[in-house]
Amino acid sequence: MAPESPSVTVGAVLRNRAELTGLELELLAGGAGLDRLISIPYIQKTGLALAGFDEYLRAGRVLIFGESEIRFLESLDPDVRQRTLERTFARDIPCVLITAGFDPPPEMIAEAERCRLPLLRTTMPTPNAIAKLTAILEDRLATRDIIHGVLMDILGLGVLVVGESGIGKSECALDLVVRGHRLVADDTVEVRRRADTVLIGTCPDLTRHHMEIRGLGVINVRDLFGVASTRSSKRVELVVQLERWESGREYDRLGLDTPHYGILGCPVPMIRMPVAPGRNLAILVEVAARNQLLRARGHHPARALAARLERRLQQPVEEPEEDVDPGEPV
Repeated sequence: MAPESPSVTVGAVLRNRAELTGLELELLAGGAGLDRLISIPYIQKTGLALAGFDEYLRAGRVLIFGESEIRFLESLDPDVRQRTLERTFARDIPCVLITAGFDPPPEMIAEAERCRLPLLRTTMPTPNAIAKLTAILEDRLATRDIIHGVLMDILGLGVLVVGESGIGKSECALDLVVRGHRLVADDTVEVRRRADTVLIGTCPDLTRHHMEIRGLGVINVRDLFGVASTRSSKRVELVVQLERWESGREYDRLGLDTPHYGILGCPVPMIRMPVAPGRNLAILVEVAARNQLLRARGHHPARALAARLERRLQQPVEEPEEDVDPGEPV
């Protein structure tokens, strides 16, 4: 069975805090339909729908009415305006948003109430409103997954540390925090996909800033190390998989190839790191992050060394000259 497409109700979008999202919305009519679902983050403009081409309106997408649409409606005779709104609002759209603070015609408010279609208004101009609302919906409708691991911000690189329970992920993260790096999430990492290839990791509100350390219990990292020791979200750019050291197993010695870890269909560069007594995991993870930053800038130390070795092997071997006795005639 295919997973259900993510959706959000109009009421949930209306309840977004304007000081956080930058978009203040006002409900004008259709409050009985706040449970309608928005399933597509991209806004649709009315366009030619008011002129009779309403079959192109997509279900699940917010419909925008800007100045041109409002002025067009005002230019119609009342009977034509009523029929136009009835035909447009009959489509399976979640809500209508009027931009730039324009006042809708009375027929629009009455039809929205009759159809139980939420009619919203914002004072923001149309381009800005579309950009803000699209960003809000892309975040709310992003595909999500829960991963057991620890997400750290190491030198600006989002590093997800995964591995079996009890292998030392939290202890490694705590050591990294002591070294000046920042904790995003411990034990439970909520990852959402945006723009097909961007993975954003966050921590559930209930456990934010907290970490569980065996023998110590639950600690609050922000209270212990200050506000600079945590952050709310970070893009996942590297996965470090901790594995127990197995005698006789072959481990990568050069790092020429970069395996990937699949998250929500997106491949993320991955490093398999064996755990053994005496290995300082925090330093190794930090060096792995530094090395990944170099690779992202086009500098790959292992491949550079292999290329130099290949050039050296391809050079012709010079035969040593025979020793000649100066007193012997030639």
